[in-house]
Amino acid sequence: QVQLVESGGRLVQAGGSLRLSCAASGRTFSTNAMGWFRQVPGEERSFVASISATGGSTSYADSVKGRFTISRDNGKKTVYLQMDSLRPEDTAVYYCAMSRAAYINSGGNNYDYWGQGTQVTVSA
Repeated sequence: QVQLVESGGRLVQAGGSLRLSCAASGRTFSTNAMGWFRQVPGEERSFVASISATGGSTSYADSVKGRFTISRDNGKKTVYLQMDSLRPEDTAVYYCAMSRAAYINSGGNNYDYWGQGTQVTVSA
């Protein structure tokens, strides 16, 4: 069984930065792509970023491209999301997820395990 635990969410002013972390436990990590998603109340969950199992490939939603950076440390079984130039519209609960595949992908249906989420609030 895999458990994912996010941390790092908090209240921050627009223009500021945050780094989210997601620690994984269980027998898999280095063979699985990881992703970050976010959800605002009343809206569907949306893709933010994905990183391949080796870390060699990444992809981003257009809304965060150039501002957010996903990375991973397979030795620590941890994936990160560095968020810079934050905007009020980035306010959401952020979830990390583990894919059944090794390659990057943006579809939530490709992810088998999910964390409990961490709240990010960006004030104007």
